[in-house]
Amino acid sequence: MREFEFVVRFSEGTDELMDLFYEYPSLRSRSSVCSSTTDVMWRVDHVVGTPEALSAFEEVFLDETRCNECLDAPDCHTHRNYHVLDRSDNSMTVYTYREEVSNCHSIPRYVLEHVGPGVIFESSRRAGAYRWRILYPGDHPLGELYETIEAQLREGLQLDVEHLTSAGNWDAESRIAADLSSAHWEALETAVEHGYYERPRKVTVEDLSDVLDVPRSTVQYRLRTAEDLVMSKLGDPDL
Repeated sequence: MREFEFVVRFSEGTDELMDLFYEYPSLRSRSSVCSSTTDVMWRVDHVVGTPEALSAFEEVFLDETRCNECLDAPDCHTHRNYHVLDRSDNSMTVYTYREEVSNCHSIPRYVLEHVGPGVIFESSRRAGAYRWRILYPGDHPLGELYETIEAQLREGLQLDVEHLTSAGNWDAESRIAADLSSAHWEALETAVEHGYYERPRKVTVEDLSDVLDVPRSTVQYRLRTAEDLVMSKLGDPDL
């Protein structure tokens, strides 16, 4: 088995859905299930963010008149429907079912055309980046796939190739994302952005407390519990 990863980056103003991830830095989504045939795609996405961010996401994402996957145009003429499986103030889980995938210029369509069946998809959205990680059998060359995707990108979209390697520790990141709250993500991201994990450290927990405007003990607890979860998932050889 092999896996490869790439990112489609959206400039602001090129996609209504991806613009929300610029507007609301707390917003992020990640699929725990994403499968497709040449005719049908079905997926489950977990979304976290502030209540305001989730409301904005829900309004755009669940609009069945627009396409959340098209790369060449804002919309395509395919059948799609969505079901909210669960919803809280800071998170939601959405099931998507799409028909006529062959008529949509999306990542699953291009991958299946070039790699064939037996593919598993994992994806995430954050801050204008739509990241895909793909597990597939065999050793198919991927140069034509990348060229095909790049040729279909509308203005304002860019393809970045991340890696091609043997499969390992599949889906650990999705399990981490599903277990971390938006508050945990905010604490981790703020810590990374301000150099907390650099050596030597550029900021202290007290500094992060001021940036986040929450008590020092709360920041320390969120960082510790998030770190424990990340290490337990990534370090588990059975994942």
